[in-house]
Amino acid sequence: MAKINIKKEEVNILWSDDPDVEKKKNNKQENEGEVVPSDFLLEIRRETKKRGGKTVSVIFGEMEQNKKYFKKLTQELKKKCGTGGSFKGICIEIQGDFIDDIKAHLESIGFKVKKVGG
Repeated sequence: MAKINIKKEEVNILWSDDPDVEKKKNNKQENEGEVVPSDFLLEIRRETKKRGGKTVSVIFGEMEQNKKYFKKLTQELKKKCGTGGSFKGICIEIQGDFIDDIKAHLESIGFKVKKVGG
């Protein structure tokens, strides 16, 4: 019979006497501020490598700061194209070749969009 070692997980901190704890929580919320689309340059490209031959439209840009907004934008693009996709933190992946539809939608919102690659 095998012996199983179960390790206890770290205990969650219920309180802290560090006055900076609240400031750290508030700073995280400040990063999720309002997005001005004209300030962003998004790049779109088509990828098929390491995807089993399937085509994926990938959108790159500075998305790390406003994850909530870009998750919502991912949902909009998936509905617009009628396909699946995901938000990976640094990029948005939409299944299929929908570069022209995505570019038109993003430009209508106000983003600066650039096609990259062939």
